[in-house]
Amino acid sequence: MYDVYTIRKDFPLLNKPVNGRPFVYLDTSASAQKPQQVLDKMMFVYQTIYANPHRGSYTISEQMTTEYELARQTVQKFINAKHAREIIFTRNATEAINLTAASWGGQNLKKGDEVLISQAEHHANLVPWQHICAVTGAKLVVFPVTNNGEFREDEFLKYLSDKTKIVAVTAMSNVLGTMFPLKKITTAAHNAGAKVLVDACQFAVHHHIDVQDIDCDFLAFSAHKTYGPSGVGALYGKAEILQNMPPYQFGGDMVDNVTYEKTTFADIPARFEAGTPASVQAIGMAEGLKYMMNLGLNNIEAHEQELVAYTTQKLQEVPDLKIVGTAKEKGGVFCFAIRDIHPQDLAFVLNKENIAIRTGHHCAQPIVNRMGYTSLARASLGLYTTREDVDALFNALIKAEKFFREN
Repeated sequence: MYDVYTIRKDFPLLNKPVNGRPFVYLDTSASAQKPQQVLDKMMFVYQTIYANPHRGSYTISEQMTTEYELARQTVQKFINAKHAREIIFTRNATEAINLTAASWGGQNLKKGDEVLISQAEHHANLVPWQHICAVTGAKLVVFPVTNNGEFREDEFLKYLSDKTKIVAVTAMSNVLGTMFPLKKITTAAHNAGAKVLVDACQFAVHHHIDVQDIDCDFLAFSAHKTYGPSGVGALYGKAEILQNMPPYQFGGDMVDNVTYEKTTFADIPARFEAGTPASVQAIGMAEGLKYMMNLGLNNIEAHEQELVAYTTQKLQEVPDLKIVGTAKEKGGVFCFAIRDIHPQDLAFVLNKENIAIRTGHHCAQPIVNRMGYTSLARASLGLYTTREDVDALFNALIKAEKFFREN
């Protein structure tokens, strides 16, 4: 059974009072809290086997290499990639998408080609494509979502064409919570001769990923959202595509042979991991993914979908509150606005109640603007979120709405 109250005991920060009162963390979409298992694993590595992987001919370096490559295999298992060499460790999903845009895009895009993205993209899956289009002469094309944030297949297909070389789309919007039909998108894109990159940062927190079933060509996500440390993420790419892409960065450990005249590069994944890697962070990432897999991805999803329904119900009971993003297929992300209360003022009041939410354009300014706002409040759920957390948010919003209405 999925016992969220027992699970919460694994997260030190959630069990630490703030200002003498319980702390309600509703900002998992920005960064998740870390279970003790992740913290212990990273400390164990630092204290017992820390060394540079792939470089030393001594015991602890060899042990570190083993742990680092086992971490890669854990990421492979988490997303069901065919080969461990299809997993590239990066600093985060942002770097993973930049790697794809610069390396694959720089090699394959040219004037007259198109890159297709949705209106709901995070800046990390917009700006890199915007930049590579400017460099190569390709065109960035954006397909719309509905007023409630819903994906519409007819709109997507209208913008998909034989000029489209890659479709870069979020699996789940960090503003709207909308979950996109990845298999449907990938099938249509492949039929048009285009590659597909999936930004799975939000989706990976809540749902099972199977890249072989989706059949996407690239997929990116970050450790800090999947209950692991900051400073590391992963790019998945089909082996046959990665092997034909030029390196993104240059330096140590990504080379085959170096002379003053010429350098040849290592096979994947090494050719995309220049320099000393964030090895302890990668091991911590794997531990966070193991934690999720041990709980069961289906169990996490069921828990959070029940909370999505409950949160929707409670927010709808707050006077003058509008939920931005009400797609039928929606994950645990709730952006909202209350009348003319500025989100920052709202967050200030909620902070006084020990409730952590985020405000602003959430690094997705175009979709926030498209929905009619410049700034929104956002509450987001995690595997440790409880009904009591949602109730605390509801009570604080009622109090805040009353305060601003009377003052």
